Amino acid sequence: MTLLRLTGISASYARPGCNASDGVLSDLNFDLEKGSSTAIRGVSGSGKSTLFRIMGGLQEPTRGKVYFEDVELSTLKDAALAEFRNQRLGLVFQDHRLLPQCTALENILLPTVASGDTSSKSAYARDLLAEVGLADHAHHFPAQLSGGQCQRVAVARALVQSPGLVLADEPTGALDRANSESLGALLERLRANHGLTVLSFTHSDVMAGFAARCFVLEAGSLREA
Repeated sequence: MTLLRLTGISASYARPGCNASDGVLSDLNFDLEKGSSTAIRGVSGSGKSTLFRIMGGLQEPTRGKVYFEDVELSTLKDAALAEFRNQRLGLVFQDHRLLPQCTALENILLPTVASGDTSSKSAYARDLLAEVGLADHAHHFPAQLSGGQCQRVAVARALVQSPGLVLADEPTGALDRANSESLGALLERLRANHGLTVLSFTHSDVMAGFAARCFVLEAGSLREA
């Protein structure tokens, strides 16, 4: 079953001070199967983060359409799109984006604030902390955690709303090889345990090695590796 479909996706950015633009993605088509483990590789500047933002409903493509199951993202108004991201997607960023004033547990529960179900999700958030190996760190602040631990908290946060799809943008970009291997194995284990679909955008051979399918993004298009 196709969970996510991109048709004719193009993206370009205007050059400052002139009427010209630089193309990043060009007539890109892509289908992502439900329950799959997939990686998209590419060098820096190849458009991985742009594609991540388009798939995650954070940026509109210049042309083309994005479908999540039977929903075309461009048809959603701002509030509906925000709710869609909150309920259906789990996003993991390279810099983890934890709030420094919140504990690990509070950071995991942040997505539940908008939906008003923080209390009902507290026990699940603690379960996720245990699953990512941080059961004893619930009340630690990000400054008290290592980079690898912060990224594990970010992964748990991405799962707290039980999304259908987890998108990870260079999740090991700031980690050494040992922590990269640990995080890659963790994402794959969580995918299997929670019935998730996981798509990682990475330049790392280590991270890509955990995916069942791997694609390469170059010259604005995708090809299977």
